[in-house]
Amino acid sequence: MANGTPARILLIAGSDSGGGAGIQADIKTVTMLGGHAMTAVTAVTAQNTLGVDSVHMIPTQMVIDQISAVVSDIGVDAVKIGMIGNADTAHAVADSLSDLSCPIIFDPVMVATSGAVLADADTISAFERLMRLATLTTPNLPELEVLGGRQAVLGRRIPLLIKGGHADGDDIIDQLYLAPGQSESWSDARIQTRSTHGTGCTLATAIATGLGQGMELLPAIERARLFVRLALLDAPGLGQGHGPMGHQSVREDAMVEGPSLNQVTVGCSDYAASVGFYKALGLQQIVHSPDNGYARFEVPNGVTFSIHQNDDSATSTVVYFESKRLDAWVTELVSEGYVFEQMPQDEIWGWREARLLDPAGNLVCLYSAGEHRRYPAWRI
Repeated sequence: MANGTPARILLIAGSDSGGGAGIQADIKTVTMLGGHAMTAVTAVTAQNTLGVDSVHMIPTQMVIDQISAVVSDIGVDAVKIGMIGNADTAHAVADSLSDLSCPIIFDPVMVATSGAVLADADTISAFERLMRLATLTTPNLPELEVLGGRQAVLGRRIPLLIKGGHADGDDIIDQLYLAPGQSESWSDARIQTRSTHGTGCTLATAIATGLGQGMELLPAIERARLFVRLALLDAPGLGQGHGPMGHQSVREDAMVEGPSLNQVTVGCSDYAASVGFYKALGLQQIVHSPDNGYARFEVPNGVTFSIHQNDDSATSTVVYFESKRLDAWVTELVSEGYVFEQMPQDEIWGWREARLLDPAGNLVCLYSAGEHRRYPAWRI
């Protein structure tokens, strides 16, 4: 957006009184990704982590009035559609959005994480119009079956991101289908947590935010998937059932293209004394590897700081700059004449790193780490 104006994201969805999914999750996602969230509430639910107790549908005209009020005054850069509630509202929403030229992400919400049904047969039939209108439709596996099954939905030749979280196995595979013969997939290890309420809402909204900010579809999906995974890792563990994710703890440095300065390693000659010193300063230790003489700390804004025992501590300082587009960044620097001591390579600790010296001889590491920066496998 020009002059730093945030992307304007219209969220059409139901309210979740427990704050885990729906409009509440959508607003948190847009806000943490730097957008401006606007809403058209379709339903008010009484729910918590254990389930949905009751649902009150907002009259169709009121839903449309909310959309009209936002579009006519503030404007919209992208739309996310979640829970609709009834067929009349679905058709009216389709009518109201048909003249918009911005990206539209449709998350066909039908069943809550708790199992509560949130869409009847007539509403599901009306989803056909919204799917044809959408830039991307994002069903999970149960929703895909209700829509007619994989082959039937793919036969409609609509852009489709099939979320694989409901499948069995240790890995979650999400599959993108844009056109016949044009597909993409992503696979990541399943995060073992019961705090999964709102994952679908969050993913769809994060994609919409990215598109509204001018990102291409694939990078928007990749950033959205990373945002969801970090929010799962940061989940606060609230409630007795399927708890909310930790949107509020996802740090911006993992989301931006970079470069971001967020990691420095300094040398030490006495591992135990140095660990004690930095803990006394108030830093939280997140990696403890005395055999390697290595410890990493974290501060409240998500920045990490490390010590590494070295006989020559004066030469062991390394400054780290992170970028999600590491390889392209290094290619650009090489074309400008900069010489790297190490070209980008995958390290055993989960980072991809490249190294070079600055004009004064200081060691600089350019890297990409994603969730592994704050959440390595060996995190305390």
